[in-house]
This record gives sequence, structure tokens and C-alpha cells, in this order.
Amino acid sequence: MNEEADAKAPEERPMWPPLDGGAAQLPPQHLGVPVPTTPQGAPLGQGPEYELPFELQQQGWKRFWSKRENRPYFWNKLTGESLWEMPLVKPHFDPITDPLGICAPPPPAPIHMAHVPNAPVPVAKRRASEELAGPQVKKFVLAGPWDLDVPTNVIILERPPCSYMHSHPEVEACPVQLPRQAAAVLPGAVPLQGVHRRAQGLLQQVADGAEGYDPLLPSNCYPEVSLSMYKEIMNDIPIKLVRPKFTGDARKQLSRYAEAAKKIMESRNAEAESRKVVKWNVDETFQWLRKTVGGNVRRLPGQAGAPQAAVPAAPHRDGEYVKQSVEGICSKIYHLSADYAKKVRDKSNAILKEHGMELPPPMTMHTTRKVWCYPVQFAIGCPRLPVVEYLPDRDQALLRFQGDTLAINSTHLQKLEHLYRHSCFDDRKFELFIPRVWVMLKRYATFLGVNPSSSTANSDVQDAQQSLPVTVFECLNRSFGVTFECFGSPLNCYFKQYCSAFADCDSYFGSRGSFLQLKAVSGSFEANPPYSEELMEASVNHMERLLSDSPEPLSFVVLMPDYREPTPAALERLESSQFKRRQVTVPAFEHEFRHGFQHVLSKSELNVRSVHGTVIVWLQNAAGHQKWEPSEERVQALLEAFRPGRERERDRQELLSPTRQGSASDAKEVVVH
Repeated sequence: MNEEADAKAPEERPMWPPLDGGAAQLPPQHLGVPVPTTPQGAPLGQGPEYELPFELQQQGWKRFWSKRENRPYFWNKLTGESLWEMPLVKPHFDPITDPLGICAPPPPAPIHMAHVPNAPVPVAKRRASEELAGPQVKKFVLAGPWDLDVPTNVIILERPPCSYMHSHPEVEACPVQLPRQAAAVLPGAVPLQGVHRRAQGLLQQVADGAEGYDPLLPSNCYPEVSLSMYKEIMNDIPIKLVRPKFTGDARKQLSRYAEAAKKIMESRNAEAESRKVVKWNVDETFQWLRKTVGGNVRRLPGQAGAPQAAVPAAPHRDGEYVKQSVEGICSKIYHLSADYAKKVRDKSNAILKEHGMELPPPMTMHTTRKVWCYPVQFAIGCPRLPVVEYLPDRDQALLRFQGDTLAINSTHLQKLEHLYRHSCFDDRKFELFIPRVWVMLKRYATFLGVNPSSSTANSDVQDAQQSLPVTVFECLNRSFGVTFECFGSPLNCYFKQYCSAFADCDSYFGSRGSFLQLKAVSGSFEANPPYSEELMEASVNHMERLLSDSPEPLSFVVLMPDYREPTPAALERLESSQFKRRQVTVPAFEHEFRHGFQHVLSKSELNVRSVHGTVIVWLQNAAGHQKWEPSEERVQALLEAFRPGRERERDRQELLSPTRQGSASDAKEVVVH
């Protein structure tokens, strides 16, 4: 009986692929011959290649026909493995949330078919991957002040890859010390309060669209004087007196003015007579201030009874002298920036040369093809990156390279992992993840001029990285379809799609590059630009161009500080725009922002009360207004989301019921950290 079964087995075993018009039988020369060994090495290519299921193709498998054995075999181009039998589909699993693959569904059970002699094997149609993989895999959502699973509704025109070099720790570690150089250039000329913020005014030129071959340092600007930096320095020189509201303000203003006048005369080549006059007036001013401690200061400087230091002789009250001095300072720092940019470029070229690579010329793409918005791509491969130390420390992680240690909260590091998995396509094994995180942290520390930490949380430079509360983002997405941030960073973004200042180091974490270069066709955007007048004005102009050129639904919810007396040109342009559909103002001290250093602070330090009002303007074309109209109900819901304390209420509700509202699928699990 066993012998009979053994004899029939070769006859009933079908051959795959079946022969056309004939029975599926083994060739007679193989009867009674032992099964050949598994083939070794790559296929010689002399036989035809057959199509495999899509899942096996993704894993690198291909099917070939063996002329020697007259049967099909399977070869994996990624691993070099060869098999006679059809390989099994390996279940896909996430190496971050499921490194052992224990949460993946079991492979589908083999289909047992009755063997019918002389019958061809039916060829199953290729199905979608989720059908072959069995039940749907649960999708994990990282809980935190973000929602990285919101799908984008933004369509853009296709763009060329950028010609920057991939970010490299050795390049980023170059001694870019513009703030210290700025302090050296300012030998007591003006009483600056925090030189870091003044140097940031120069770096802001890059975000304002300044040209150059470095993504951080301005190197090809005209005019050379940074308007942002010039205004920062001029605002700290008390030569323009304003009417004070309180006695203490008047005394402080007059004291600063007198001290600045004295320092300017001591540090500049002024005439001896001029120095003498200013010194007398300054001494008289300080004597008067000491005599009138606690007095009622009602007279403005220059009126009867006030000291004469505020109204020195004509050569000293002429602002042109100070203007020329400040412009000279800005010009010197710009040339320092250009020198640093050249050093950074030389370092980059040296690294590329070691790896046999070179920077490609800038690419241009004349196309009108519309695509879903995607992260910035590079025109050149990534060189080998050095090792960056990873040091876990309680609720934070410390990343160290060449003695430079940067900190980041563990939850934000996990956020970067999610963004990296969504947006980075050249490092699926996360081998370059930690070095690229260090580069990104170093870039923003250089840009801000301080190393973000709890000790520097009160620094005014954090304003550049403030973000909206989570409740506001949720309301914008729910009521106005917002899925994109025009001004964000990997550290403060709420959505996984956003624009940022530094495409070369942010693109791995989802950045779409500079907003001023984004050619959007349709979608709903949130725009909260940094408080730079030039950048705000350029942003409004860019939005109006996009709205004029696109007939498809396009909407911008723009937020700007309610600065008046004088009103910035950008705010005037925004309020008079032909595309303005609605405008509301959130009063000062009645709403909050998230701290710009949120990636290093504890949860209790995140909310910062706004000291100025915030103007919200809806810019929409006709199709966008029809789709995302700012109705009274929606606007009131947004104002309610701004109310202080709403974010804390949301966090308490999420702890009691940890499911994100508005989830697209019930097959999600929220990971609360």
C-alpha cells in the first residue's frame, strides 16, 4: 500500500507553471531520480523570468526556469538565497513599535486542494497586500502634543531635488560663533542686551529668502546690511524717546539714554569738545536722577527743569552718526558670516571628495505636473556619517559628538522616530537616525544662539519657535481642514507635513522646505510666521500669488501679532488683501502659546501666556471659501480653543480615555508615554 502511494505521488504532483494544452506531469527523465539540491548563486539569466505576487517582489524574490532541472526555482536578489519551493510571504512589522515581530498577524494558512490527476493548477489573481496578509495590522499612534496620522490634502507642483549636501555632524560642528564675533565687533559701542538675539537677526535673512550656498549662513545678500539685525540693534539704543506711562519707565529710559551717549562718545573718534559737552550733560543727568528719587517725573526730556543730556548740541543728537556706526557693525558681521559659509562649504567638499562624490549643480524643473506634497529630496547620496553617542538620562536623551552634548526629551525623540519613518527613504534600518537628530538639534541651537535648556527658557529667542496649543490645531483640522503648517520645525510641528527654515537637516523628519518656495495648488494651511517683519511681508505676498494662480480650493489661516503704533507693513497688507474672508483678534493675556523650547522642558513649563494680541485672518480663494468657509460657529469654536487652560483639560480627558478624537480607524492603539 505504501509502495502504491509512493508510485502514484510523482504522477499526481502538478508542475508549476503548467504546460499549455497538456497535463501537468513530471518529465520522464526525472522519475526515480532524487530531488536535486537547492541551487546556489545568482541565476545565469538564460531562462525566462516569471511574475510573482507583489509581496514577494517587494522582499526581493524572483522566479526563473531551470533548463538543467526543467523546473522553476526562486532567487532573492537582496539576500542571494535560492529555493526550489515557493517562498512564504514574511509578515511586515514595524521595527520601532514591534522590533520582534510578535504583533504581526500569523501567515495565512496554506490552501489544501484536492489533487486531480491531469488537471492544471489554477493561477490565483493578485490581490491587495492587506488581503494576503490576513487581518489588518493595528496602527500605533504616539500620544503627545501632535497628530502625525493626519493625511495631507495639499497638492503642489513637482519640484527638483535640492543641491545641498546631506547634513553631516562634522560640518555642523564647525565653530560657527557669530554671537561671540558680534560681541567682539561691538567694543562697548552700544548697550546691547543679549548679543545672541542680534546675531540671530542676521541668520534670519536665510529664513527671509536670502540667497547663498549655505542653508544657515547668509553669504550672497544684497544689501549686505541685515535689516533685521539693524533694527534689533537700533531698538536697543535709546536715542528715540517715547512718551512714558509711568515714572519708573521715564527714569529708566533717561538713564539708558545718558549711559549710551557716554559710551558712544568714548568708543568713537569724536572731537574733544564734543566729548566734554556730552560728559557734562551726562553727569548732570545722573545727579538730577539721584536727587529726584521717588519724585514725580512729569516733564519730558528737553523741557524746563529737565537735564540737558537729552538735548545735546546738534552734532550729538543727529541720528545719522549712530546709523552709520550700526550699519558698519552689521556689515562686519555679514562678512564674518560669508567667511564662515566658505569654511563650511570647503569642509563639505572635502568630506564629499573622501567618498568620491561632489555637489551637483542646481537643478531646474519646468513642469506643471501636480503631485501630493512630499518631503524635500536630495540630488546626491549621503556620505558615511560618524558615530554620535546616545546617552539616556531619565526623561531625556543626551546626544554627544566631539564633546558637544545636546538634550532632547524622550517623547520628542520618539516623535522624531515616527517622522523619520514616514519621511526618510534612504535609511530604513535607522542607522543614521541619531547622527541626523544631533545635526538638527545643533542647527537650531546655532540659529537661536543658545543651547535650549531649562536654564535658558527665559531667553527671548524662544519666541522664534513658539507654536500654537494642541487644542487650536485640533480645531483648525476639524473645522477648516488644516493639514499643513507653513512655518514649523521637527521639534514643534503638530502635523507630519510642514515647511521649515532648514531643508537639508529637517527633510528627514518631514520638512517640505521653505514656504516661500512651495508651489501649492490646493489644500488648507496654517501660517504662524516668526516675528520678522520682512519674512511676514514676504509670506503674505507669496500667499496672494498662490491664491491668484490657483482655481482649486486653497485656504490660509494666518496668525500674526497685533502690533500697532506703528502697524507693520505685513499686517496692513494682510488686512487689506482681496482674499481676506474673515478677521478676528484674540486679546492679549487671554490666550497661550507653547514654549519654543518645548523639546527640553517639563510639561508644567510649556504654556506661555501671550503678552500681545493675536490677529487671525482667513485668506481664501473662491473655491477654498466654499469648502472651508469661516462661519460664525467655526470661528467661535476656534476662539474657545484658544482659551487658557483648554489644553490641560484636553490632557485630563485623554488620560481618562486615551483615544484620539477623530481617528480614521478603530484599528489604532494609542501608546501613552
